[in-house]
Amino acid sequence: MGSGFLQTSKGEVWISRLIHGGGEGSLDRLLTSVSSGLSPRKRTTSQCKSEPPLLRTSKRTIYTAGRPPWYNEHGTQSKEAFVIGLCGGSASGKTTVARKIIEALDVPWVVLLSMDSFYKVLTHEQQVTAASNDYNFDHPDAFDFGLLAHTLRKLKLGKSVKIPVYDFTTHGRQKDWKTVYGASVIIFEGIMAFADKELLQLLDMKIFVETDSDIRLVRRLQRDITERGRDIDGVIKQYNKFVKPAFEQYIEPTMRLADIVVPRGGGNMVAIDLIVQHVHSQLEERELSVRAALASAHQAQPLPQTLSVLESTPQVRGMHTIIRNKETSRDEFIFYSKRLMRLLIERALSFLPSESHIVQTPQGEDYEGRTFHGKRITGVSILRAGETMEPALRAVCKDVRIGKILIQTNQDTGEPELHYLRLPKDIGEDHVILMDCTVSTGAAAMMAVRVLLVGDSDGLHLLLVGVLMDCTVSTGAAAMMAVRVLLVGDSDGLHRVYWGCWHDGHTYESYW
Repeated sequence: MGSGFLQTSKGEVWISRLIHGGGEGSLDRLLTSVSSGLSPRKRTTSQCKSEPPLLRTSKRTIYTAGRPPWYNEHGTQSKEAFVIGLCGGSASGKTTVARKIIEALDVPWVVLLSMDSFYKVLTHEQQVTAASNDYNFDHPDAFDFGLLAHTLRKLKLGKSVKIPVYDFTTHGRQKDWKTVYGASVIIFEGIMAFADKELLQLLDMKIFVETDSDIRLVRRLQRDITERGRDIDGVIKQYNKFVKPAFEQYIEPTMRLADIVVPRGGGNMVAIDLIVQHVHSQLEERELSVRAALASAHQAQPLPQTLSVLESTPQVRGMHTIIRNKETSRDEFIFYSKRLMRLLIERALSFLPSESHIVQTPQGEDYEGRTFHGKRITGVSILRAGETMEPALRAVCKDVRIGKILIQTNQDTGEPELHYLRLPKDIGEDHVILMDCTVSTGAAAMMAVRVLLVGDSDGLHLLLVGVLMDCTVSTGAAAMMAVRVLLVGDSDGLHRVYWGCWHDGHTYESYW
């Protein structure tokens, strides 16, 4: 149903997420005039309380609603996320409206981006002012509009972003930022959501939440007294001196920019239903059929130079003979399968960059050898078949970090969907070995590649390693020219059935 965000200390990121974010920039882009009418306030980020669709096991959490493709058969960006802007006064019910829209949409991969995460980092003098409740957090100067616009633009393009985590106690950003790997729908909410021209150009739908000022005051009283331990006189004084003037000067005038005005906030289900219907119609127009396009694309074309096949030596042929023999026992099948995977991983390492390195032997002589020339080697397995290659990678790469991606086919649409993602931190400049044993059209492999390449990954180097690949692997390889592909093959060609698996035209199945 709705969406949720969970992140562990190990960096696990789950599908269908709710993240909070914000931006930086010059005030010459503001639609309304900027003055020093001020309003101090402390804020807490909001979160959706709805329960996401998931399956829990002892080792992982898998979402039953996955993210569909956001690219075409060539691997390039083909559709943008649908961005909804939510504006309104303080305590008007923006987060409640956002939550109800998310629940009613019932689509995977929804991101909630809040302006609360994009407050500027305060100087020492400003921190002193904020501590005495004299700093205006409702003024446009308080927000980092440049960073917010940059973040929202990348999310709209389906790219991953890092969201700052603002600490309202220290009035600064925490060291660790949250990572978001794109979305189908983005809901951007904040009191100044319509105040910046560049932000407005990124919004596909603009909604203003209108709530009576007395109701907003009551909500602020309840929140500040119960959650922040403040007295009623102080809350009323702050509201009349800062919050109300800021609303009248900066927020209320932007109501004219809204496509839809929602009176009474989250209680107006008629308006919310109309909004959801429109979003659904927009998403339907953007649907893609990637797997079918992959099956027919690049046919009768030569294999790209980025595709390599493990040399068919007598040793490799011998292992193929054992593996393909229907009389082979299960233990032998597993043993020689693992041995073949080991050879494949070792061959993959030869594609990594190296440089000359001189060491001294115990006899005192110099030896000129080779050493890895790169930041780090990281493995990522495409579940579940890719996990079978992890022991081979760990056996030849000491202390290698390994991430996991689960991509499954939607039985109704036939398209691949991303359900689970756990990547090591800071892999933007790593040499990543992407492991997937069984590949047919390459749809899952391409989705995994797109996930890894959507962010600031200019220094990321990808090597896709597979064992059982259909001849249509050329399609995926051609669509991912920046990715080197290595697989096991023999003189019979790549389209043959082997590895104890069979291809019925649609799916692979394994009996080991």
